[in-house]
Amino acid sequence: MPLLTGSSLTLFFGQMEVFSGLDVEVVERARIGVVGPNGTGKTSLLRLIVGELEPNAGVIHRARGLRTGYVPQTPVLTTGGALYDEVMTAFAGLRQVEGEMAQAASAMQSEDESSRRRAEARYATLAHQFEAQGGYTFQNAMERVVTGLGLSQEALRTPAESASGGERTRAALAKALLADPDLLVLDEPTNHLDLAGLAWLERFLARFNHTFIVVSHDRYFLDRVVDQIWELDHERLNTFPGNYSKYRLLKTEQELQQQREFERQQEYIAKEEEFIRRYGAGQRAQEAQGRAKRLARLERLEAPIKTAGPALATVSATRTAQVVARTRGLTVGFGDGDEPVTLLRVPDLNIQRGARIAIMGSNGSGKTTLLETLLGLAPPVEGSAVLGGNVKVGYYRQGLDDLPEEASVLEALLAIKELSPGEGRSYLARFLFRGEDAFQPVSTLSGGQRSRLALARLLVTQPNVLVLDEPTNHLDIPSREALEQVLLEYDGTLLFVSHDRQLISLLAQELWLVAGGTLTIFPGSYEEWIRDQEREKDTAPPPPPKASTRPPRPPSARKPSTPAPAKDNPEQVIAELEERLQEVERQLQLASERQDIAAVTRLGQEHSHMQALLDEKWAQWTQDV
Repeated sequence: MPLLTGSSLTLFFGQMEVFSGLDVEVVERARIGVVGPNGTGKTSLLRLIVGELEPNAGVIHRARGLRTGYVPQTPVLTTGGALYDEVMTAFAGLRQVEGEMAQAASAMQSEDESSRRRAEARYATLAHQFEAQGGYTFQNAMERVVTGLGLSQEALRTPAESASGGERTRAALAKALLADPDLLVLDEPTNHLDLAGLAWLERFLARFNHTFIVVSHDRYFLDRVVDQIWELDHERLNTFPGNYSKYRLLKTEQELQQQREFERQQEYIAKEEEFIRRYGAGQRAQEAQGRAKRLARLERLEAPIKTAGPALATVSATRTAQVVARTRGLTVGFGDGDEPVTLLRVPDLNIQRGARIAIMGSNGSGKTTLLETLLGLAPPVEGSAVLGGNVKVGYYRQGLDDLPEEASVLEALLAIKELSPGEGRSYLARFLFRGEDAFQPVSTLSGGQRSRLALARLLVTQPNVLVLDEPTNHLDIPSREALEQVLLEYDGTLLFVSHDRQLISLLAQELWLVAGGTLTIFPGSYEEWIRDQEREKDTAPPPPPKASTRPPRPPSARKPSTPAPAKDNPEQVIAELEERLQEVERQLQLASERQDIAAVTRLGQEHSHMQALLDEKWAQWTQDV
């Protein structure tokens, strides 16, 4: 039985029709990727599915009791606390059961035997429910998910209202994943994830036991996680089996077949019309009239409609010095009062003319600060960074914060290069700003439109060194492919930060890997680096026994190896408590399986007591160190 069906769905925004007559079906364990150019209604379709919008026509049927988790592009806060509190709302039902267990445990101390027995039975039922819902493991599950998505303990303590957009999105994603819904709906979940976070999310979704629908422009991601594609374009929804690469192949074959059938029909129509014109008034007039009637009844085929992506301008790079930029003893960071904060120590670099370098690393590791230091926009903490001779840099900022918000699109372009209004509008049309679009205020543009305007302003200057910081964020797939084609043909020097693995794979001939406060150079392509990583995994020694899921102890806080009694050695006390807690959880599971109410009650109380004691010891230990 399907989880959800929608028939003849039509949606308007004001007088504008977003789509009409859509039919959708979502079955159990479906893995659906939704693709299409920006502005075709993908987000609106998701909002219809989760019930945030109602269709103007058509009907949606949802399975009874369907639990849905939705992560929009801009998540809405549900608490006034820290990001940790926001994530923990995923366990609201579990926390309620935990509170009821505490009340039942208190009632079990009653002197009245009848009341005590009712409380014991109530506690046993709640304990079984608590365990079945993951009550004894949800803290560990939360730690795994937030760590996988790149949310540090510091970020979790940040008030949700003052957290960055990326942190809010990752917190909302963690909350949705931890809630384990029947239907998980994700709108551009990869926008704020680094490569490690992307890989973790792919592994999570590969093991996800329920249904998910995801809108994404990340082709690598779609190839790895989905087995069905919904294509939304020109107010139509077409479905294709397989991942994104399979969809592209089937789509191309479909368009070729449709084009051939259309051309054959057009030839037939032309021949019939010629016959009717020639013999309409002669001896064969009756035959001509019969053909005219058949032609009038003929169902006309439509030519395949192809989405027009931007035709980005090519860039012709002038010649620079052989060494485009060099560093000596460079340390990258930022000022924090009197004491600078070091983010990254950089080996001495000589960037050669024509180099194509991708910078990869986790969020917050210093990649953007490195770019700005190389370009002289941020001062180094130590050492020097110098550009070579005849270098003309074009810098694409990740935040697009250099766009003039009060100007029109055309004015923003003309502020960069002196062009006539007609030349400017013709140039902007190549970036899909056509007609009145050129006069839109920059402040009203969508994320994708802002990205295209920033690229227009960048490429019109014909730089010979391109420095790009996450250039594909907010771009749809046609725009990404257009940008890739321009950069493939670019004959200047290219240095870019990206988590778009398709872009890195196509362009990079050298990788700068940022991790642990250092920069390491890999002299090869992304595929070569992946193969190198796999070889290292194959030859690596077996991993040590699994340690506690608690945060690792800081190296500076390690105690001397001299044996000490457990009561004087907090690390040993914590280790013993954790070991005992794991044993209680194992016994609790066995007792629950054999429905031993007395044992479940006793072990549940013991687990609660030991968990509280462990938390107390951890708090004491962290204060001591």
